[in-house]
Amino acid sequence: MKARLSKWRLFTILAMVALVLSGCGEPFLSTLQPAGEVAQDQYDLMILSTLIMVLVIIVVVIVYMIAIIRFRRKKGDKTIPKQVEGSHTLEIIWTVIPIILLLILAVPTVTSTFKLADTKAMDKKDADGNREALVINVRANLYWWEFEYPDEKIITSQDLVVPTDQRVYFNVTASDVKHSFWIPAAGGKIDTNVDNVNKFFLQFDGEKAKEAEGLFYGKCAELCGPSHALMDFKVKALPQEEYTAWVEDMKNAGEPEPSSDLAKEGQEIFNNKCLACHAVSPQDGRPEQARTAPNLATFGERNRIAGVLDHNEEELKNWLSDPDQYKPGNKMTGTYGKLTDNEMDALAEYLMGLKVQD
Repeated sequence: MKARLSKWRLFTILAMVALVLSGCGEPFLSTLQPAGEVAQDQYDLMILSTLIMVLVIIVVVIVYMIAIIRFRRKKGDKTIPKQVEGSHTLEIIWTVIPIILLLILAVPTVTSTFKLADTKAMDKKDADGNREALVINVRANLYWWEFEYPDEKIITSQDLVVPTDQRVYFNVTASDVKHSFWIPAAGGKIDTNVDNVNKFFLQFDGEKAKEAEGLFYGKCAELCGPSHALMDFKVKALPQEEYTAWVEDMKNAGEPEPSSDLAKEGQEIFNNKCLACHAVSPQDGRPEQARTAPNLATFGERNRIAGVLDHNEEELKNWLSDPDQYKPGNKMTGTYGKLTDNEMDALAEYLMGLKVQD
């Protein structure tokens, strides 16, 4: 008996710890710390629905406790209690109250749904024919992300750069299987499909971005294969001035120049073995079908290799030697396993030097 009680106590403690920890989170990844207009609206709806559910549970528990305490059979009492077959008053009450609660939840939910689905601003243009809103095309692949800025003629991979305090509109699609685009701190997920384009917008609050040191994390939220859990990306939220400077740097970026003789050797290896799939310029003019691998223009500026490894030459060599070990099922091809140690050193130095901003 004591052993059973001890197990139940342990279970209760673990349950309470799990409940407390479930509310923990970081500003760069937590849905419970909304960092923008969309996230805040969705958070408010979540709080409203939770409060309604808690209220219903409390009322039901109170009625239940009153029933079992006040109307329990008394010891030795064999009388049959008064039989109640129905009460129009009670029936009206427990019919009207749920309707009221549903209306309280439904009205803001429907309002927010229509508000968040409004993407007409994507098509608005000024007198010169230029689009007024910032639009980014998101393409999900096994297991990496591509971000195209169609009006700026810029393409990046793995790092999404956005301005703060303004709406950013997205066209999301997939090139192979269904994925799901999700930045937890900025808003709910949206599916990326191979047969249609989904549209939505997000907004990144400048103050919240400062708290997160300008960096949010995005994930794939749809089971897409063995490396689904490793399919993430980074979101750099910059003040408008810094974002404008970044756009200008990307638009004016020229052909990367190797910084050493070893890097020049690496460039030759890259051109012979990697250039058929990858690009090293943010102005990648190839059609979407030809962009079968991540754009590496800013590879040297990233803080992760393949989204999962530390950003250093040693981990880069590990990735090039055996990509499938770190991301099973990825489509990384080529003859990387056949490179000599000297060739691997040269290629790693060249790739680590691919930077647009120093």
